Amino acid sequence: MKYDLIHDKNYKAWLADIKTKIRSAQLKAAVTVNTQLLEFYWELGADILSKQTQAKWGDGLLLQLSKDLMSEFPGMKGFSYRNLRGIKQWYSFYSKGLPISQQSIALIAKIPWGHNMAIISKCKTLDEALYYVQGTIAYNWSRSVLVHQIESGLYKREGKALSNFAATLPKPQ
Repeated sequence: MKYDLIHDKNYKAWLADIKTKIRSAQLKAAVTVNTQLLEFYWELGADILSKQTQAKWGDGLLLQLSKDLMSEFPGMKGFSYRNLRGIKQWYSFYSKGLPISQQSIALIAKIPWGHNMAIISKCKTLDEALYYVQGTIAYNWSRSVLVHQIESGLYKREGKALSNFAATLPKPQ
């Protein structure tokens, strides 16, 4: 006689645990891929800026690079002219003025590319941008929530409201 696993409580609990672990592994893999991709974008942005200034290739570089990369990697997204221009702008935004720390680069690489593009298109300063990067990580903001927070001026309001919540509320477990 064959045992009916589908109705066994222990089997159901074990199966649910396995499904949770699979979803967790999938999420961790996606985050790792995103981080690696953004670290590559950081290097590519630095290379593009360097080549455009040192080699005097100018704006034609992005168009040709886009064509060549899309031809070589047809199934891979992210090499359109528009995205390469965004990579250059992203690198330029965070690297202008003072050198940005490796810790800040690692932080920036933790959020999705679309979030990064929204931040650099709407923030004026590095401090403001990093504030929204940290908020996105801490509160898991969707892109629309992030844009709303930026457009509503959360960064500017945050310092004005005095609060003793951090000192009086117990830390979450």
